Amino acid sequence: MRGLETHPHRDPDCRMGGGSGLFRKPCTTNGKTMNDRLDALLGQMRQLEGDLIREAQKKEAQFCYQVRGRTVHFTAAAKVRHRQLRLGFHRYLLHSRFLVVITSPVIWMCAIPIILCDIVGSVYQAICFPIYGIPRVNRRDYIAFDRHRLTYLNLAEKLNCEYCAYANGILAYFTEIAARTEQHFCPIKHANCSKCAHSRYRKFVDFGDAKGYRSHVEEIRRSYGDVESPAVGAAAPGPPMGPGS
Repeated sequence: MRGLETHPHRDPDCRMGGGSGLFRKPCTTNGKTMNDRLDALLGQMRQLEGDLIREAQKKEAQFCYQVRGRTVHFTAAAKVRHRQLRLGFHRYLLHSRFLVVITSPVIWMCAIPIILCDIVGSVYQAICFPIYGIPRVNRRDYIAFDRHRLTYLNLAEKLNCEYCAYANGILAYFTEIAARTEQHFCPIKHANCSKCAHSRYRKFVDFGDAKGYRSHVEEIRRSYGDVESPAVGAAAPGPPMGPGS
């Protein structure tokens, strides 16, 4: 029987059937290809983020507002037009579906675990990240309360918008805390999970790359040169901001 060929990029120990079978797994110890693809995809994502920022800046002139720091300022004429388009609270309720109205308490109940995520995540990283040598996540980067300045929204719409902003911002903030934690304790890619990638995922070693893991795990745990730690106190949680704040 002809001997099995050895692929230059395959581990000779990768075989189906416990190492004694005749079929080899298509496994590779060369992770450059996947990492290059991840870097390219992340580069495209950063480019798209830049494009979104530039498009948003174009909208400032189109819709008559300016962003100064973290505050949005509309022209007086734009505010007048917006007030004319505001839907009164009673009309808003009349135009809402009955099932949507009666299920609204369930939506607001979700605020409890979201606020807990905010507090627990902030306390956890404040205590543990300095010990682990992980830069803290800047909470301020993930929370944007600006929709309450839209005068064409009534009170209920403003509350809904700012609640959504807080919920999604906190979940993104908590995800980044978890991602940096994972980089420290388990920087290994999954075998098959396209939805599991996050901002730190490209630094992880490939699934099954034992040599790469042992050789680079300590280096990966210290690889945070692409992020900056916020000033002391910047990550402390604060109460959700309501309309007019």
